[in-house]
Amino acid sequence: MTRKAAFAPTLPGTALLAAIIAPLPLWAQQGDPDTVQLDPVVITGGLTPIAADAYGRAHTVLTADEIERRGLRTVQDALRIVPGVAVSSAGASQTQVRIRGAEGNHTLILIDGVPATGGNDEYYLSGLETANIDRIEVLRGPQSVFYGSNASAGVINIVTRRAEPGTHAGGRVEVGNGYALSGWFSQRGERGGLMFTASKHDDHGYNSALNGDEKDGIDRRSLGLSGDWQASDALQLGFTLRRAREDMDYDSQNFSATGAGTYLTDDPDRHSRHDEFTGALWGEYVMADGRLVHRLEYQESVFKRRQDSNDETRGETRALKYRLIYGLDGRPVAEARHLLNLMIERVEDENDDAPDYARANNSLALEYRGFLENGLDIQAGLRRDDFDRFADFTSWNLGLSWQVPDSRYRLHASAGRGLVKPSYYELFADDAYTLGNPGLSPERNSGFDLGVEAELMDGRGSIDVTYFNEHMQDEISYAVGAAPDGRASYVNQRGESRRQGVEVAGQWQASDALWLGMSYTYLDAKNPDGSVEVRRPRHQLGLSARHDLWDGRGWIGGDIRHVAGNYDSQGWNGDQVRELPDYTLVNLSGGYDLTDRVRATARVVNLFDKEYSDVWGYGTQGRQAYLGLEAKW
Repeated sequence: MTRKAAFAPTLPGTALLAAIIAPLPLWAQQGDPDTVQLDPVVITGGLTPIAADAYGRAHTVLTADEIERRGLRTVQDALRIVPGVAVSSAGASQTQVRIRGAEGNHTLILIDGVPATGGNDEYYLSGLETANIDRIEVLRGPQSVFYGSNASAGVINIVTRRAEPGTHAGGRVEVGNGYALSGWFSQRGERGGLMFTASKHDDHGYNSALNGDEKDGIDRRSLGLSGDWQASDALQLGFTLRRAREDMDYDSQNFSATGAGTYLTDDPDRHSRHDEFTGALWGEYVMADGRLVHRLEYQESVFKRRQDSNDETRGETRALKYRLIYGLDGRPVAEARHLLNLMIERVEDENDDAPDYARANNSLALEYRGFLENGLDIQAGLRRDDFDRFADFTSWNLGLSWQVPDSRYRLHASAGRGLVKPSYYELFADDAYTLGNPGLSPERNSGFDLGVEAELMDGRGSIDVTYFNEHMQDEISYAVGAAPDGRASYVNQRGESRRQGVEVAGQWQASDALWLGMSYTYLDAKNPDGSVEVRRPRHQLGLSARHDLWDGRGWIGGDIRHVAGNYDSQGWNGDQVRELPDYTLVNLSGGYDLTDRVRATARVVNLFDKEYSDVWGYGTQGRQAYLGLEAKW
């Protein structure tokens, strides 16, 4: 079998990636005859990019085309269709993402490789839009070797558009239950390129209080700028900058409520604002005829929050990273079959929740990648973290991918160990309901997965089945009455929290025009005492179909999502855990290319106006309909 080089881009080869899709419409295929096509998607699932069919860890990549055709306008909606991922919304402004039953802050969310929030805070997706996104990479399982703390359960990397050769621009407008505007401009010459993006999204809100009538909405604005410059044959420089502001409304909680219908109370005066900034500067230098690559990068994330009339709080994270990539077999890095990667990193973070408690850690990581003649791909990493506030920690990761010779089967497996530092709020909270616990220990996670991918129906279909098993020590939980003064606090649970389950994804190109897909996740997540962990559905099933029309100029598609076995703590009645009702949602989407450069779209969310809830006491959006128009030139 011929193996692709480590840096050789390839379309994702697994079923999880939905690589076999209906033919692209004409507008996506036409352009200037001399335009150079950009490389296909690769996975940034390590210290260097890797071809998907050489990646042993469970992953999913949602491309811009799939996001468009399924009518997914926010990142949180896009993640709901990914195997192994659970999304819960306490109102639209508080959306958490959990991978394989881990807590929300165990998943690191990146935008162009930079942490989306500063100060070690958990990032709430809320209104983060998919406009101007190239792809979303979801890496499941411990990733701390490559990404440090808060990546013990997985990583979500949101990759934005990059400049294409020539000068281009485009935009989109969508109206319905709210509206969205976005635009972009790019220019790329012989030695470099620039990309500018802008977007605005106002959902006009919905009633999150089950018995209320006030709409709580989100108004989000974002700007992005990125560029790169080939300073010489050996040196390339680049940067990425992003700024966003999000205003949102929410309701008051009634802790004396006797049922879900009275837990939230309409409150028009409650308001929150988030200001986000992420940026990176990098340089890459190639030596030894391409066999040695140096990369130096500085990253910064700043997150500001103001709630009601309270003072603004600010969190910041700064990171300086040096990476060395060496082709062990004497070939250039882009062609090497054996690679050694070295990373030296320093990370500093601080938060206004504890202004006198800034912290830092120095890290050293090594990674080996081997592409063997027998079809076996190896990815092994080791990392040592030197913390100034916690005990030092060693994390590791191993990924294997084996294309069985003369067969249509690929076996993949991975194992690893990771760490999650306590957040500033968990350590130092001091408000009306919660007192932090400065004595908390970091959480430690270990796990493995085993999977098989099979090509079916003469290459027109595929299926991927993965079993995973993870256990966490010292999991931090919120405990009512645990503080000395009777307030709630955070404690390390004794024993191990165990999670295991199965992820299944498949697709079938039933005809030239009809594509079918499915995903299923079974999850068994338990606390050390054997009780069920909340907001982690036991069953999630997704079915999808898409049919091309009018010789590929249009399409219509539908998605069905079923969720069952989801539990949550009641915000009243002593925080007792109760099972939420099962639900099934149906969404529709479609589009038509009016010209080669103008497209009309339509979508309906929650077609049958189903009432459901991800979190006790919180309502969700009913039926919504939208019309859109896109153009590029």
